[in-house]
Order: sequence, then C-alpha cells, then structure tokens
Amino acid sequence: MSRVARSSVLSEKAARQSTDARFLADGGELGAMMRALDWSDSPLGPPNHRSQALKTTVGMLLAAQAQIVLFWGPDFVALYNDAYAPGIGANHPRALGRPAIENWGELWDDLEPLLAGVRRTRTTFAAKDRPFYVERHGYGETSYWDVSYSAIPDDDGSVGGVLCIVSETTERVLGETQLRASEARYRELNGTLEQRVAERTAERHLLATIVETTDGQIQALDLDYRWLAINASCADAYQRIYGKRPRVGDSLHEFLADRPEHLAAAIAIWSRALGGEAFTTIEEFGDPRFDRRVYEMRFEALRAPDGTRIGAFLTGTDVTDRLEEQARLAQAEEALRQAQKMEAMGQLTGGVAHDFNNLLTPIVGLLDRFQRRGIGSEREHRLIAGAAQAAERAKTLVQRLLAFARRQPLQAVPVDIGRLVAEMGDLISSTTGPQIQVTVDAPEGLPEAMADPNQVEMAILNLSVNARDAMPDGGKLRISAKARTVERAHTSGLTPGTYVCIAVADTGIGMDEDTLAHAVEPFFSTKGVGQGTGLGLSMVHGLASQLGGALTIRSAVGAGTTVELWLPVSQVTAGAIDSVPQPKLQPLPAGTALLVDDEPLVRMSTAEMLSELGYRVVEATSAEDALQRVREGLRPNLLVTDHLMPGMSGTDLGRALRSQYPELQILVVSGYANNEGIAPDLSRLTKPFRSDELAASLANLTKVAQ
Repeated sequence: MSRVARSSVLSEKAARQSTDARFLADGGELGAMMRALDWSDSPLGPPNHRSQALKTTVGMLLAAQAQIVLFWGPDFVALYNDAYAPGIGANHPRALGRPAIENWGELWDDLEPLLAGVRRTRTTFAAKDRPFYVERHGYGETSYWDVSYSAIPDDDGSVGGVLCIVSETTERVLGETQLRASEARYRELNGTLEQRVAERTAERHLLATIVETTDGQIQALDLDYRWLAINASCADAYQRIYGKRPRVGDSLHEFLADRPEHLAAAIAIWSRALGGEAFTTIEEFGDPRFDRRVYEMRFEALRAPDGTRIGAFLTGTDVTDRLEEQARLAQAEEALRQAQKMEAMGQLTGGVAHDFNNLLTPIVGLLDRFQRRGIGSEREHRLIAGAAQAAERAKTLVQRLLAFARRQPLQAVPVDIGRLVAEMGDLISSTTGPQIQVTVDAPEGLPEAMADPNQVEMAILNLSVNARDAMPDGGKLRISAKARTVERAHTSGLTPGTYVCIAVADTGIGMDEDTLAHAVEPFFSTKGVGQGTGLGLSMVHGLASQLGGALTIRSAVGAGTTVELWLPVSQVTAGAIDSVPQPKLQPLPAGTALLVDDEPLVRMSTAEMLSELGYRVVEATSAEDALQRVREGLRPNLLVTDHLMPGMSGTDLGRALRSQYPELQILVVSGYANNEGIAPDLSRLTKPFRSDELAASLANLTKVAQ
C-alpha cells in the first residue's frame, strides 16, 4: 500500500473514532476523562466498539445533574457522571471503566444480588433510605441512599446493563435518628434526569423507557409549551390536582385554559427553564376542588445533540407531607422548649419562695408580737400596722410564686362554679370601677368542678384586674362559665373529657404575638415599674395545671383578650363548702417544747412565740442535735421542727422520736407549701405564721390527743 493510501486509511479511522466519541462531548469532567482514558484494559474496550444503546445511555448520564452510575455488561463495568463521583470518595477515578467488584468490594455481597436481580428480571428496584456499608474515605461507615435501579436494553433487545439513579440521604437519616425518628429535612431529590430528544428512533425509545421506569415525576416541554414526554408518576400527579392527565403533544396553554390563574403561574416557571435557566424551586399547585400539593422541582434546559436548546425538563417530588411533618415537628420542639423553660422557672421560684418564707417568719412573728402587746405610740402603732400589712402582701406574693411553681397547698373539693362566678359579680364591678361594663354569665345547672374555691376566686379576681388595666379608657368585661367537652387532643394539652370553662374576656388593647408568648412567665409584665408583680397570669397557669386543667389565651392587638380557665368536672356531689366548722382553740398545756430549725432567726422568733404560749423551750440546730439532747435525758412534751434541714429531715426526726415516745405531740413547720415528703399523720404549719396561727395548730394537736 502506498504512503498516500495508508494516510487516507488512518485519516478515515481517526475521523470514525472522533465521530464515535461524540456522545462524550458534553459530559463535563467525566466526559473528558472518558475521552482521555486508555480503554485497552477495560472489559468494554475502546468507544468505537460499543453498542449504540451504551453510547446513548452514557451520553445521557454524563449530561444529567443527578447522581447516576451505569453498571454495564455481565462484569457490571462502572460508568458514572460528575454528580456521582464525590459519593464514592477515594474510589474515584480508579472505579471508572472497571468491574464494580474491584471498587465496591466491601458491599459487593449486598450490591451484587440487587444488580443481578434487575438484570435477570428486568424489574426496576427502588428503595428509600437504603443502607449500604462503604469504605470510601479510608474507613468503614454506613451510608443511606434513595435508589432506583433500572434495566437498560442493548441494541439486540437483551439487557445491556443496570442504570442506577441515586441520592445520598445519610445526613438526613442520621438527623432523624437524633430527633427520635422525626423527619426534619426535605427528602433529597430521587434523581434528576435530563431527557435528550434524539433524531433517531432507537434513542427516543430508550429515553422513553428510562423515564417510565423511574419513580420520580418527570416531564419535558418544547419551546411552544407542548409536552415532549411525561412519565406515569407525573401524569398521576396532574390527575390528582386537576382531575385530568396531559399526554405527549398536548399544549400546556390548552390544558389549563379553564384555569387562567394556574396557567399564568405555570407559564411563569416554565418560561425561565425554556429560557435556558437551571434552577430548583418549591411551589404549590392544584385546584382546591381536587387537591393542593407542594412540589420540589429541578428544572434543566433540554438540548439537541448539536447543543441547540429545544425545550426544558423537570424532575419533581411531592413534599407536601414532608413540609406538614416538619411544621408539626417545629411546633413540638417549641412546645418542648417552652415546657422545659417553665419547669426550670418553676423549680427556681419554688426554691426562692422557700427561702423567702424563712426570711418572713421572724418578721411576721415580731410584728405580730408588737401589735399584740401594743408597743409604742399611736404613730408607731400605724407604722407597725403598715409593716405588718406589707409582710402580708409579701406572703401573698410568695403564695403566687408557689402557685406558679405548682407547690401551693390546694384543698380541692367539688365547687359550684356557676354560683361562685355569679357571687363575684359585685366584687369585680367594685374592683374594676365605673368605666368598665361588667357582664356575668353563669347559668344554673353547671356541673361541679374539682377545685379550691379560694384559689379560683383569687384567679378570677387577678384576671379581672388584668382586664381592667388593659382598658384604661373603659370598655366591656365579660365573665362567663360553661360546660365544655374535649373530644380530641386540645391545643393546650387537655385530655379528652368534660370540663367547666371560666372565660374572662375584655375589649382592651390586646397583646401582640411576642407578648402573648411570654404572658404566663413569672415577673413578665407590660405595666410600669411598681404597677404590677407580673405573677397574676403565672399564678392562674400554675393553679390550672395543678388541678389537672389548663389555661388558654387568645388575644390580638386592638381586639381585646380572652383568657379561659379550664377545670375538670368533679365526680362527686358538691357539699356545703362554707359550712365547715372551725375548730375552737383549746387551752394549751404547759410543758417542754423541743424546737428544731437550722435558721437562727426563724428559731429565735418561734421560740419567743412558744414561750409566750407557756412552754419551756429547748432549741436545737438540727435533727441530729435534737436526738443527742433526747439521748442525754431530755423528755419533751412537744416537738416543733422544720421539715427540710441539712442531714435528717424534720419528718424523719418526728418518726424516730414518736417510735420511742408515742405520746409526743409533733408539729412540722415548712417553708414550702406542699406536703411532699411530710408524713400524713404529722400535723404541719406553713411559714410564715403569727402567734395565733401557731397557737391554733398546737390547740388542734391537743384536741386530737384528747
């Protein structure tokens, strides 16, 4: 052969190889890598030896933005695109053109049956959050993927390979596990697929097959807004939200001609994609007469082999349920944060109230003594009376703190709420003043609620005062009570059942969302300095919770406020609450009183009161100190002990001494207002207290002993 002829043959061969490699032209970095790769060691051989189906599939996956890997032939030789490469870590680029077992060896026992099954049965395998063990970064880890494995036919109709469209979900799955299986993030797109509209019938058929076997919602429009392709999943979505299905060749303008607003919204989005823009968006579509759904959509330009833009396509995912679950999760997280904050504040206020009661006890006792003895001039009497009044106000403040902390003593009995509310009408009218029009609606025949009547009265009065302050220029205040039934989960957390709902509604200035969010927090107040404690609503909130009810607030700026106190219905008949006889004080016997308290000022004040009541007082600073005095021969007639002290508690001390001396009278004094930890057979007295309150408690001890 002449040199000229040989040159001509080589030129024709080079031209043929260049032509055969055109399917790699727009393949990004992987396309360039495939063009430069020495394929002599690959089972696939050089590009010019490959089937048309393989070339078409590789050209499609290289141009796509989704993570796609093709396992071709019986050796499952790997070919993948730029989007897929980062997902295999250090296995790239050595995995390119090599049998899968060489670079997916650690998961081959898991992966090979899946690929072989799709190849054998031609059935698509799809899974969500599928776990795979991988060693892509030099160490073992479990990763999670959304996968869709589809069989790809070769030119002769046999299965040539398996096309895997994947999306890694590891981060989302681990996040959901940490949030105890709550779904917190959007699902990654199942995969984007660029549909190439080819001139040859074989290519169009191959792409149509891929589109139909993918479980994502895929559709393509030409530049005239006519459908070039749409898969069954996407057509089903149109059927759901519009009651009809588009077909290839239909016009989007004609399809939504009877819904101009929907057509305008669709055209606005598609026009961007048809103009060449690639983007992801989340939009809501659908006729309310059928259904409204939210979709996350990825738009890409669709180009002919020569690069000419011929349309656009999208891959969509219905994320409606995900968004709703995310909203519910956010609401639950906010409720949890609020509950944790309120619990922490409750513990804090309970501790503060305990210490405050210890401080108030000697103050109240000393002022009480001054008043009983009439010490000082008339002016000093007024000053002492004022100080005593201030101490009582401080005592009330502590009670409100304890109410918020749910630690105040409640004497829950069946209460006729209708009568209680009706009888408070005159008191509330006098409290709110003439500028406020008060209406009371309390029908007869309401079921009795299980509550503490004194605390409920205080709650209604607090709510009424708040309403009055919210109407500085006058307005209307309506107080009502009615029976309400909760059949399903209530917004406030009430369990299903029957309740009596007390509503206090005003026409005042209302609250904005931020104020409403903090309304029940202790010490939160919108009033000026010195005009409120910020404990009114928090006290009512604590009372409702302690009684097994709830407090709800509805308010808007300029539209007034409605506060509802929900109380559980009593299962027993209401008794004559006001007719409980008060015990008459009995003369106190003389004897020795063993007084135990770790607070010196409290001990000093209480000792003075006991001395005035005729007792010889022996003081001890702790339970251990008291037991030592008894071991040394002390035989007290009366034990007055603090409950919570370092070391042994007052309750344990009382039990220990009573086991030795059954006739010993015991009175437990506590700075807390609840009965927690105090034996039910031991009498108790809450700090702070006056001499007459101490005497009454001791008289009751004597009466019980008799």
